[in-house]
Amino acid sequence: MNTCRVDFAGLPWISPAPGVRYKVCKQGNRQLRLVEFSEGFVEPDWCTKGHIGYVLAGSMELQFPDQTVTFGPGDGVFIPASQDCKHKGRVKSGVFRVVLVEEA
Repeated sequence: MNTCRVDFAGLPWISPAPGVRYKVCKQGNRQLRLVEFSEGFVEPDWCTKGHIGYVLAGSMELQFPDQTVTFGPGDGVFIPASQDCKHKGRVKSGVFRVVLVEEA
């Protein structure tokens, strides 16, 4: 595998739950994920993980304890891992596609 280029087209989709799938490239303790959420997807539980990434397509509403924020194409995502920043996602329409950089 070329360690400088990630060929997402050649990676298999992984579907951990209804309405969400992703492709992942892991190197060491880091990973790059291409994630797709289908229209109507609603996160069932609060997520306390941190997320850093870039929105490619679609629109997702993230509910935080004190506000709701809508993310769309061209938006950056920088959510710290904490109970204070816990969040639940809901896809408003179409397919929401985001690239995330994470700890593996």
